[in-house]
Amino acid sequence: MLNTIHTQVKTAAEALVEAAGLQRDDILVVGCSSSEIIGSKIGSNSSPEVAGTVFTALMEVLSPKGIWLAAQCCEHLNRAIVVERSAVPGADIVNVVPQPKAGGSFGTAAYRGFVRPVVVEKIRADAGLDIGGTLIGMHLKEVAVPVRLPVKNIGEAILLAARTRPKFIGGVRAVYDENLL
Repeated sequence: MLNTIHTQVKTAAEALVEAAGLQRDDILVVGCSSSEIIGSKIGSNSSPEVAGTVFTALMEVLSPKGIWLAAQCCEHLNRAIVVERSAVPGADIVNVVPQPKAGGSFGTAAYRGFVRPVVVEKIRADAGLDIGGTLIGMHLKEVAVPVRLPVKNIGEAILLAARTRPKFIGGVRAVYDENLL
């Protein structure tokens, strides 16, 4: 089961990086319910092993490209974000260390797996993966655009993805750059 999850996550992350045109120093926010992945109700059956597998697969895709992972914690920590300190210079850091039942197994895996982890209350990410209905939208830049991926589920969890684009500002005759669409 863990091998399948690893493959699904890598495939999804690679597809989103490509579709979103993510580049070095961009941020990918990921919300992950390990409970949903194993077929349980969100928040009811946290699995550190599953969360660790998801984290490892994501880092295998993102690290070589210089893309930052922002790991969303669960609602008990108000969906705070675990991220590498270098990704958020000057950000206001909160004083918390996620645990599997208080922050979620995925946030905990990220905190343990990053070199210099910090937790922040919010972030403005360039793209996102929502694994199991974790509601990552609050951490995406405006304007979020849905992305269809070749992978629809991670384990038993529904997978949704988004990229962001700059806002279109102006009237009917506004000129826009089609390369940003």
